[in-house]
Amino acid sequence: MSLDLRVEHLLRDLAPQVLGATVRRFRDFAASEDAVQEALIAAAAQWPRDGVPENPHGWLVRVAQRRMADHARSEISRQIRESVIAEGAPGAVEPVTDDEPEIDPDDTLVLLFMCCHPALTPASAIALTLRAVGGLTTAEIAKSFLVPESTIGQRISRAKQSIKSSGIGFHMPDADERAQRLGSVLHVLYLVFNEGYTTSAGTALHRTDLSNEAIRLTRAVHSLLPDSGDVAGLLALMLLTDARRAARTGPSGELIPLDEQDRTRWDRQAIADGVALAGAALSRGAVGEYQLLAAIAAVHDEAECAEDTDWPQILALYGMLMRLSDNPMVGLNHAIATAMVNGPEAGLALLAPLDNDARLRGNHRLDAVRAHLLERAGEHEAAIELYRKAATRTASVPERDYLMLKAARLNS
Repeated sequence: MSLDLRVEHLLRDLAPQVLGATVRRFRDFAASEDAVQEALIAAAAQWPRDGVPENPHGWLVRVAQRRMADHARSEISRQIRESVIAEGAPGAVEPVTDDEPEIDPDDTLVLLFMCCHPALTPASAIALTLRAVGGLTTAEIAKSFLVPESTIGQRISRAKQSIKSSGIGFHMPDADERAQRLGSVLHVLYLVFNEGYTTSAGTALHRTDLSNEAIRLTRAVHSLLPDSGDVAGLLALMLLTDARRAARTGPSGELIPLDEQDRTRWDRQAIADGVALAGAALSRGAVGEYQLLAAIAAVHDEAECAEDTDWPQILALYGMLMRLSDNPMVGLNHAIATAMVNGPEAGLALLAPLDNDARLRGNHRLDAVRAHLLERAGEHEAAIELYRKAATRTASVPERDYLMLKAARLNS
């Protein structure tokens, strides 16, 4: 790995820690983020030329805090020049010294809870989390979700403004606040993982930087809240799902469905860790959506081959999940499990109500699932038509190619 690439990875890892330290001191999220970005730019220019400093974290914090101090002094000078100093205007700026900056290991978690505050929309929370906590650039986030960079920039700006307007403080939420925000945090992490595991657009099936970041952050939340069944369930779900990643694509990046994967390529350690977490999560009283999804993933992962999959158990778990969630994707998977146990016609019957669900309007997955069940029922002409229709509705090249291949094989 080249020095430039090592520096890039190091800066991405350090960015949320430096931002947390800067926000904790200056209490201004937007200005701190700008200052940290300037520090990262300076490091990217200097470190490949002069070498990485002995304490890269401290170097970045000092540079960012000097930028903040300069900004504060400039603002005070401007206010003086304009003669509009009012009561409560900023006072003297604390000088920035070369002393070792304080490092708080919880800073990244504080940032995560701040970025996932319920006051923010899910879209804004995801963008801000990936930018501030995940270290991705605005351009990288925009590329991940196939939207213009300006759109992501606007989402991040609105999120920062919402944080400023709501007066959200930079501190680890107390137990009550954590309980209020935890649902938003887990939802954002789940969405980030899903986008990384099956990218919604582009030529690659995976965005491992997104899925790995979601797993890393969920591990951090689990360390903070080790007794939370929901957190353990989500982490288990991620590990059990991500364990199959190496087997999901062929030599050319083509999609390989679950029942055709080479299971010797699955990550057995991740499966063991996920199964242990899922078991512990299910034993902690109330069972939620993430625990049930993890249990379903565990049943799949523990089958030696596709034919050994315990579909009746999966169907029972989806039945429980249907009572907890109105997510139409759960309905789709429940229909598949029903078809595997009771035959394709039974599964097809469960798809009919989903035709009227606005959340699935234009979504390729409903057409793809119906095509799959029609294929199993022997109705190949109808399946071919729906496979082709589904292919036109996805922006993911691997998914599109897989659906077209399914149609071509049935048509041969």
